Amino acid sequence: TKLSLSSNMIEKLTNFTNFHNLRILSLGRNNIKSFAGLEAVGDTLEQLWISNNLIEKMKGVSVFKVLKVLYISNNMVKDWSEFMKMIDVPTIEELNFVGNPLEERFSGDGTWRDEVQRRLVSVQKLDGLPLIRDVSDDSFRTQSVAADAANGGDALDDPHTALQDQKQQ
Repeated sequence: TKLSLSSNMIEKLTNFTNFHNLRILSLGRNNIKSFAGLEAVGDTLEQLWISNNLIEKMKGVSVFKVLKVLYISNNMVKDWSEFMKMIDVPTIEELNFVGNPLEERFSGDGTWRDEVQRRLVSVQKLDGLPLIRDVSDDSFRTQSVAADAANGGDALDDPHTALQDQKQQ
């Protein structure tokens, strides 16, 4: 089940107790400041689209037990301590965080993708681009699609070949 409440000037989230089968919730372009009120859908929600709001603190994100997709771009998260609250949601595979002060600061110096990769190992797609991991030497390393394109573009077709090619360089 999907529910779209985008662009409604919503400030507080309440009355989700009857949405027992809710899988996708779209709350973009509102005035939401927190995840408070979403506890009732924490066991079923697989996708939360909450971009373009006023979220600065990630308190309450841990209620999402099966969340796979979190679109939280263009909010106000500025600290790693807040970002790291997402570690309590190990099911997140896709994260869009563009436009938050934290992302802008670390994208500016070119370390954003590596930092997220290191901190949230479950994320497979970040800000619209797949992450490719090399675990052959027991350390995680990120190779973005952009970097892959600069190296010949084979990684998306065959990640193992691309990683072998990269090691030979």
